[in-house]
Amino acid sequence: MRKLIPFLILLLVLSCKTTVKPESETITITSAELEEMVTYLASDELKGRDTGTEGIEKAAFYLENKLKSYSVKPYFETYRDYFKVDTLDAFNVVGVIEGNDPKLKNEYVIIGAHYDHIGISRKIVDNDSIANGANDNAAGTSSVLAMAKYFSAKKNNKRSLLFVFFSAEERGLLGSKHIASKLKSQNIDLYTMVNMEMIGVPFVDRDYMAFLTGYEKSNMAEKMNEYLGTKVVGFSEISKKYNLFRQSDNYAFYKEFKLPSHTISSCDLSNYDYYHHVDDEADKLDYNHMANLINKIIPAIETMSNTETKEIVMNDE
Repeated sequence: MRKLIPFLILLLVLSCKTTVKPESETITITSAELEEMVTYLASDELKGRDTGTEGIEKAAFYLENKLKSYSVKPYFETYRDYFKVDTLDAFNVVGVIEGNDPKLKNEYVIIGAHYDHIGISRKIVDNDSIANGANDNAAGTSSVLAMAKYFSAKKNNKRSLLFVFFSAEERGLLGSKHIASKLKSQNIDLYTMVNMEMIGVPFVDRDYMAFLTGYEKSNMAEKMNEYLGTKVVGFSEISKKYNLFRQSDNYAFYKEFKLPSHTISSCDLSNYDYYHHVDDEADKLDYNHMANLINKIIPAIETMSNTETKEIVMNDE
């Protein structure tokens, strides 16, 4: 019996070690990291991130370095997806996290946001003419960066995830039109597209945190809330009135693929006074709200990437 005791103790120690979960399993997006991202992207140094400017080049370089630091690989030969806007050189920034399932990794979920803005405004306020675009759309851009960081660390997505930062949105959704057409011609097996737009301020007196554009076109909102076990995403009458479904980068994917492609936003122009305004500054945003919203949305994206079948589908129209 004495000879067995050391052996039994060793087995007990080994079994205990195998049940310890690494601390890295819990990953939370913080308000501080979101504020850092938005503060740089919406800084005067970038002069409003208009297409074809030095500012948008700096923004793209920043996004590329963030993706590299998260070990998110380029989807194309480089992170940049080049196209022309008249004579101007423009580029989307695209990273990918491959799925870990041998079959489902060939299906893609796109998470996107436009990182450009209108640049120098004709409306000068207090000697300021730079439209910094903090809420529109450094906020959405920061959320996509945060999700790229999260999923790269977790490595638990069965489907592949494309993180796409669109340029030339403010010139007619040109970046998303370009890459949606390109991916369609390459026969990508797209499951769904989630676009993040103007999430920097909260709603007051609504029973949801963010709305989904084109709410009735698919069951995405219903499934997201089901996955989350609570109502996070809702319907905005204002969004429907102004047809915001057609006004952001989700629309190009809907047109090309006829698949669920929607924008998540917490600003339908009723709760923020600085749309395309020089006062759309980083200090106007609520970063605790942003972090809370992103941390709530991530598990829904996580579930989308792991269901055995494509549960999010178009509704009959």
